[in-house]
Amino acid sequence: QVQLVESGGGLVQPGGSLRLSCAASASMFSIYALAWYRQAPGKQRELVATISNGGSTNYVDSVKGRFTISRDNAKNTVYLQMNSLKPEDTAVYYCNAKWMEMYWGQGTQVTVSS
Repeated sequence: QVQLVESGGGLVQPGGSLRLSCAASASMFSIYALAWYRQAPGKQRELVATISNGGSTNYVDSVKGRFTISRDNAKNTVYLQMNSLKPEDTAVYYCNAKWMEMYWGQGTQVTVSS
């Protein structure tokens, strides 16, 4: 069983930045594919960014050039650096880890508002 704990969410003004972190209690963390999803009120959960166990990354078009996903296998942690935030980025952000099975964190709220 893998536990994922997100942190770093909060309230930020448009144009601001936040860095989300997700700490995993998992042996062999480096073999997991990792991702960040988000869910806005009244909307379906959306895949935001992925990073493979080899370090390859992918992003949804709406965040390309603004968000960066990264991982530190020594710290069992995945990050999401979010810059130039927009009100439409407001959502609960979830960390996801996948290898054989899929695991989810509890989510962290990000609110972009003036």
